[in-house]
Amino acid sequence: MAKASMVVDKEYTLAQVDKRVYGSFIEHLGRAVYKGIYQPGHPAADEMGFRRDVLELVRELNVPIVRYPGGNFVSNFFWEDSVGPKELRKKRLDLAWRTIETNEFGIQEFSKWCKKAGAEVMMAVNLGTRSVSDALNLLEYCNLDTDTYYANLRRQHGDKEPYGIKTWCMGNEMDGPWQAGHKVAVEYGRLAAETAKAMKMMDDSLEFVMCGSSGVGMSTFPEWERVTLEEAYDYVDYVSLHQYYGNQANDTADFLAMTQDLERFLHTVICTCDYVKAVRRSKKQINLSFDEWNVWYHSTEADNEKMAREPWDIAPHLLEDHYNFEDAVLVGLMLITFLKHADRVKIACLAQLVNVIAPIMTEDDGPAWRQTIFYPFLHASKYGRGMVLHCPVKCGVHDTAQHEDVTDIESVAVYDEEHGEVTIFAVNRNTTESVEFSADLRSFGADKVSVAEHLVMENTDMKAVNNAAGETVAPRASSEHKLDGGVLTTVMAPCSWNVIRFTV
Repeated sequence: MAKASMVVDKEYTLAQVDKRVYGSFIEHLGRAVYKGIYQPGHPAADEMGFRRDVLELVRELNVPIVRYPGGNFVSNFFWEDSVGPKELRKKRLDLAWRTIETNEFGIQEFSKWCKKAGAEVMMAVNLGTRSVSDALNLLEYCNLDTDTYYANLRRQHGDKEPYGIKTWCMGNEMDGPWQAGHKVAVEYGRLAAETAKAMKMMDDSLEFVMCGSSGVGMSTFPEWERVTLEEAYDYVDYVSLHQYYGNQANDTADFLAMTQDLERFLHTVICTCDYVKAVRRSKKQINLSFDEWNVWYHSTEADNEKMAREPWDIAPHLLEDHYNFEDAVLVGLMLITFLKHADRVKIACLAQLVNVIAPIMTEDDGPAWRQTIFYPFLHASKYGRGMVLHCPVKCGVHDTAQHEDVTDIESVAVYDEEHGEVTIFAVNRNTTESVEFSADLRSFGADKVSVAEHLVMENTDMKAVNNAAGETVAPRASSEHKLDGGVLTTVMAPCSWNVIRFTV
C-alpha cells in the first residue's frame, strides 16, 4: 500500500486563520435572494420574510461575512432603488443575467438578514455604470451617524443605527468585456484609487478590495494586477481572485488535480503584489480576497439557453448546479489550498450561498437541504480556526491527463491553542489506491494527544448527489485509526475527504 506522512510541530507556524476565509456570497441572481434567503408566505418564513430553515443552515456553516449584492449584478445596480418603502421601489432590468429585479429585497433587508445569520456584510459598489459620488452616498447611507442627507434618509427608512459595514469591494470583474462598464486596467486602477481615497475621507477604518483578474484565462492576466495596483496601491488592502472549476471532460483524476492550477494562480498574484510593493519601496503588504470560488459547470449550457430564450423573468432557476461527490472532494481540496496560504489569503467567499452554485438548496414550497459540498465547507469553517502549521506531506505522486506529479495526499493542520485542539484536513486524490497516512504529533507530548473525532466522506460513486428527499453523500464517524505514542496511523480510501481532530 502507498504511504504518506506528515510531522505536525506546534513551533512551525505559518499564519493565524482569518475567519473571513470562510465567507460566502449572495448575488441578486436566480433564486439566491428570492425563494432562497427571502420568501414571504413560505411556511418557514419569519416576520420579515426570511426563511428560517435557510438561516439555520447558514448558522450551521458559521459564515462570518457575506459579499453582496454582486457579482456581475452590481455593475448596473442603483442602490437607491433597494431602500425605503417597498411600494415605491423601482423595478429594473438586470443586464448581467437578463432578468427583472423587483428590488423588494435590498440593502436594508440584507443588513438585517446578516445580523440574524451572524455574519458581517461585505458590500460591493457599482464602479461599472456609476462612480465615486454614488459610492460616497451609499457609504453615508450605510455607515454614518451624521445629520446629513443620506444618513437622515436611512433614519427616515426606519434604521436609526448605522450598518457599520467595514469591508468594501471596488466593483466586480472590471477586466471582463462582459461587464457593464468594463474598464481598461489604468482606467479602473485610477477609479478604484479615487473611490477608495474619497471613502476613507468619510471613514478611515474601512478596508477595500480591488478587482483582480476575473481568472487566469484572461489575456491581460497578470498585467492587470500590476497596472491597477500601481495606481491604487496606497488606497486598497486586498486584490480579489475568482476561480471556478469543472469536470467537463468527465475525468475525476484530472479534476482533482486542478488545485495544482490554483497553487500557480495564487503564487502569480502574490508575486505580482510583491513586485509592485518592491517597485514602490512600500512597507505595506497587499493581501488576497478570493471572493468567488467553487465548482461551476453542471448548469452552464441550460442557463445560457434559458437566458437567450426567456429573458426578463423574475428570479428564474439559474446556475443551480446539483453537486456530486467528486465536487465535494474538489471543494475540500480548495479549502486546504487556501489554508496553506493563510499568510496571504485573508478573505474567501464560496460562491454562492443559497440555490445559485451553492451548498444550500431550497424547494419553492418545501424544505431547504444540504448539497454534497456543504460538508467540507462546514468542517473547515467549524474546525479550521486557529494557527495553520507548516507541515509538508511526504507521499507518492501520479500523473493525470493534463497534470504531472500530482500528490496523492493533500493535507493541512490547524492548531487551536485556546481550545487545545489540532485538526488535520486531508484528501486522498488518488482515485484508485488507498494510502496509509501517518501524522506525528509528538511535539505536543507523546502522552498528551488523543483523537477527539475522525470524520470521513467516501463514496464509490463519483456522481452521487443529495436532494430534498435525503443525503447520499454525508460524513461518517470513523474509528479506523491507531494512535501510538503521539503518532496517528490510518488508511485513507481513494478519493476521500478526511477530518481528524485531536485534543492536545
